[in-house]
Parts: sequence; structure tokens; C-alpha cells
Amino acid sequence: MVRGVLHPAAMLALLALLPLSTNAWAHEVRPAVADLSVDRSGGYEVSIELNLEALLAGIGPEHSDTSEAPGAAEYAGLRSLPPDGLRRAFDGFSEQFLDGVMLSAGDTRLEPAILDVQVPTVGDTGFPRLSRIVLGGALPPGAASLTWAWDAEFGAAVIRVPGANAGDPPVFTEFLQNGVASDAIPIAGQIRRNVPEIFRDYLVIGFTHILPKGLDHILFVIGLYLLSTRLSTLVWQVTAFTVAHSITLALAMLGIVSLSPSIVEPLIAASIVYIGIENAVTSRLQRWRPGIVFGFGLLHGLGFAGVLTDIGLAPAEFVTGLVAFNVGVELGQLAVIAGCFLVAGLWFRHKDWYRTVITNPASVLIAAIGAWWFVERTVLA
Repeated sequence: MVRGVLHPAAMLALLALLPLSTNAWAHEVRPAVADLSVDRSGGYEVSIELNLEALLAGIGPEHSDTSEAPGAAEYAGLRSLPPDGLRRAFDGFSEQFLDGVMLSAGDTRLEPAILDVQVPTVGDTGFPRLSRIVLGGALPPGAASLTWAWDAEFGAAVIRVPGANAGDPPVFTEFLQNGVASDAIPIAGQIRRNVPEIFRDYLVIGFTHILPKGLDHILFVIGLYLLSTRLSTLVWQVTAFTVAHSITLALAMLGIVSLSPSIVEPLIAASIVYIGIENAVTSRLQRWRPGIVFGFGLLHGLGFAGVLTDIGLAPAEFVTGLVAFNVGVELGQLAVIAGCFLVAGLWFRHKDWYRTVITNPASVLIAAIGAWWFVERTVLA
């Protein structure tokens, strides 16, 4: 009787994941990145790279997928506009945009002007288009530092101070959410931030890269969990995965290893397929599984590197930021495992039908989603 009731319920719950999975990696809303520079003549400039369509449609990073957000239809219309059309759409929003930008020199709020709006061509509308808005103005006499913030409705933002030369890492990076203002950024002299602030920022970035944004990583971790709910089994797999992605993340951020996302993303999808299939065809952890998981962890580390590369790591913050990001990722993974345990493991793991009703259907569906992603990221890319 129990078998007949739970099997359809489990399948329905799993099938509910499928619409959320489709192209989720392509529709992710990432924080805006603002680069702040000051010239010797007393002028300043802020170059902001952002998803302009998402901003105009009112879709912030709290929505993990633009296609599922309330403003999805408006976003799709804006995403199809040619560069001149999107710039005209922004013209009607520009006053509100400037009101939401809070750039201050000491206690004086500055009033920057919009110097340029750069919009790429339409391209593949299934992927976000990153535009650039350039603001600028003159500093008040005697200004010693600048503070950046913007309206919480605009979503999260990263404020950076670029290095002296093109290609240099930023000398300052801060991740800001909910309209919080940055630390005071000195106009001259060395920029310093304390370790707890740096650790907090990158911990949050790492955690949110898993929950709610990292659906491919979430499915991989669920796949690790499904083969066995024994703690010892999970510890070996998660440890192998964590060590591996920490290695390639560090190597990628140091510029030692580099692999195109067009290669990494399909391979991550393939790793999800493999884990799902292996779960379905074997009932116990094979001795090669930790090695396989370690290898896949190397791939996922290169995937994690993408978000840190976009944000940047100042040399003085490199070790703290990297450690904090990895801790955040690990906490996100543990939260996924805890969620799986609370939903199914706590109640059903000792039932004789657990594998038939939960492990096998979930693993097959995970493999199917991974296969679809692989096709999206190769044939349909």
C-alpha cells in the first residue's frame, strides 16, 4: 500500500524540478560590477557592467532564473531589442537610475552624469546580454575618499578599484547587497579592509553560488547523496569533491589553469549524467567512486572560478577571499545534503523500498536533466 502511494508522489516531486532546470545556467542574474577610477585632474568615473534588461524589467538576483521571474515577458521583449532600442528604453529610466546611485565623497553626495551607454548586439536571446553604463563627474576639492551604494531594488553589486594597468587584478573589491554602502575607498594611498569583512563577503558569494543559483552543482550533490545515506559514504565523496574543486579554483584564480566555459559547462553536465546513471545501476559505493568524484570536482572548480573571475580578487584579499568562498560553497553543499536528509532520508532511508522508490527514479531524472543540459551546451549552444 505504501509502495503504491509514494512512488507517484516521488516522481511528481522530481518532475517539478524539470522546468526549473531548463537553461537555468543561461538565465542566471549576476550582480552588477562597478569599476571606480579617479584621474589626476580630480575627475572620477564609474563603469558599470550589468544586465540592463533585467534592471529595466525589475528582475534582481533574488530571482535565480529570469524566465521564472514576474517580469519575464518584459525581459524577453527587451532582450530582443537592438542596441539603439535598448538605449532608448533606458533613457526613460535614466533619471530613476541616477537617483538610485549613491556615490559620496565624505559627507557630500555626488551627482554623476551618464557619460555613455554601451549595448552589445542582440546575439543569442537565451543568454544574458551585458551592457555597460559609464558615469562620471568632478570630485569636490579636498575629497579624501569615496563611498558607493545603490538602491536595493537594483539588486546586488560589486564595487571594484581596477589595478594600474589593463589586465591587472583589482586592488579593491567589495560585494554589496540590499542597498548597503561600501567601505570608504581612499582616493590616494593604500586601500585596506579587515579580514572579517573580506571573509563575510566571499562566504556569502560562495554560498549563494550554490543556493539558490547553482542548480547544476545542486543536482550533482544530490546525486552524491542518493547512492547511500550513510554518513561515512557521504563524507568520503564530499571530501573528495571539496578538495578537488578547491585545487582547480585556486589554480584558475592564479592564472595557472584556464579552460573555456564552452568546454567546462558541457563536462559539468556530463558529470551529472554519470553520477545519475551510476546511482541507478549500482546499489553500493564502488571503490573507484571517490576518484571519479575527485575528477568531477576538478571540473566543478573551474565552473566556480567563473563567478570569482567576474568579481575579481584583490591580491591582498586573495587567500582570505578564496578560503571564504570555498567555505561558503561547502556550507551550501551541506545545506543541500541536509535538505535531502530532512525530506527523504530521515523518514524513509531504512525502508526496503527506499532505493526503488526514491534513489532510482531521482537518479534517472538527474541523469536526464544532465543529458539535456549537455545537449543545450553543445548542440544547441
